[in-house]
Amino acid sequence: MAFSGCQAPYLSPAVPFSGTIQGGLQDGFQITVNGAVLSCSGTRFAVDFQTGFSGNDIAFHFNPRFEDGGYVVCNTRQKGRWGPEERKMHMPFQKGMPFDLCFLVQSSDFKVMVNGSLFVQYFHRMPFHRVDTISVNGSVQLSYISFQNPRAVPVQPAFSTVPFSQPVCFPPRPRGRRQKPPSVRPANPAPITQTVIHTVQSASGQMFSTPAIPPMMYPHPAYPMPFITTIPGGLYPSKSIILSGTVLPSAQRFHINLCSGSHIAFHMNPRFDENAVVRNTQINNSWGSEERSLPRKMPFVRGQSFSVWILCEAHCLKVAVDGQHVFEYYHRLRNLPTINKLEVGGDIQLTHVQT
Repeated sequence: MAFSGCQAPYLSPAVPFSGTIQGGLQDGFQITVNGAVLSCSGTRFAVDFQTGFSGNDIAFHFNPRFEDGGYVVCNTRQKGRWGPEERKMHMPFQKGMPFDLCFLVQSSDFKVMVNGSLFVQYFHRMPFHRVDTISVNGSVQLSYISFQNPRAVPVQPAFSTVPFSQPVCFPPRPRGRRQKPPSVRPANPAPITQTVIHTVQSASGQMFSTPAIPPMMYPHPAYPMPFITTIPGGLYPSKSIILSGTVLPSAQRFHINLCSGSHIAFHMNPRFDENAVVRNTQINNSWGSEERSLPRKMPFVRGQSFSVWILCEAHCLKVAVDGQHVFEYYHRLRNLPTINKLEVGGDIQLTHVQT
């Protein structure tokens, strides 16, 4: 059965990059480009929303230039010809620094947010529904490109996985374990929400639909720490949670918790003082056995940006950092929908959260 509406993100794509936007752009579509500006090579980068891969028809060319004090060029290219430039004489990006760039497609224009603040509006010069490709080039390194469509109705069989769009190789899944519930929530900027249908196959083979809530995105320039928010609809197979931020230069530890009531179903705790990423579950205020093994070295670095992608499957959580799979955590609390709260705390600064 086809999965439409919620496209899997591209993780750590190499630049220059061109990728398909499944189903093309629609009113209300939101695309987030997360990465960092390179400090030593080039003076420009660009994000293009275009028809096909040729570059002859670009509905929206977003082009920061670190020349002449810094400015951003916006333009449209039709049949190989550029139109008049629109220039914003302000540079919201810094060389060597991470950024969170969000494009919201509306009926009349693109709205562009940089690090949570509205930067520019660009009115359509050609029909945006013709756009089916996003391209990024220039002096940037990408962590991910993610997609959200509030008007979509994704339908997918239960217990299938959303494919990772970049080289993220997850090993085969083994046996199962148990699971848990969440705890509290604070005030956060109003997110974009949507109701979707999650199609589940019963043991008899019959298909039936259960309501699920797709991702909430929090475009926020400076997240309060600790950060606590809900996971709409709780966990279910194919559910993704994406976080990005920067580890503080003097960091000792930070944590990401997925909670169910007063229980912590999944506790991910990078510890720089121990050079370890500890995983565990807490039920009734009692911790279970720790898991620490990793296939490679510590994936987080003090003073550097990171992106964490948590993918829920029927038996486990799969976790990728900066586009590389690092571990699986088999559910110890099995009632997945009750795991509906995210908590983040410790020695990091958050720049993007999608639940």
